[in-house]
Amino acid sequence: MSDTTPPRAASPRPVSPCPRCAHETIEHITGSPVPGVWEVLQCARCLYMWRTSEPARRTRRDAYPEEFMLTPEDIGAAPEVPAVPPLRGPGAGPATR
Repeated sequence: MSDTTPPRAASPRPVSPCPRCAHETIEHITGSPVPGVWEVLQCARCLYMWRTSEPARRTRRDAYPEEFMLTPEDIGAAPEVPAVPPLRGPGAGPATR
């Protein structure tokens, strides 16, 4: 079975900056099964993802909640997200604290 999913690329149409961090590089991740209905976009800097059919408070910088906006400094100072540990083998008991 071959994978027919096209590679991720920059959006073919002009896109507003990221609603969360105002970065200009936005990637087109996928589109709706019915062409032109919606797209899923992702910011290349903060990795925020949104669907273009969502309300303005999720898709437009000027309507995005101020308390959730990020600056480049916020992103640079963010703690690293820890890796998910490997699954325990069969027969391993419940996790203990």
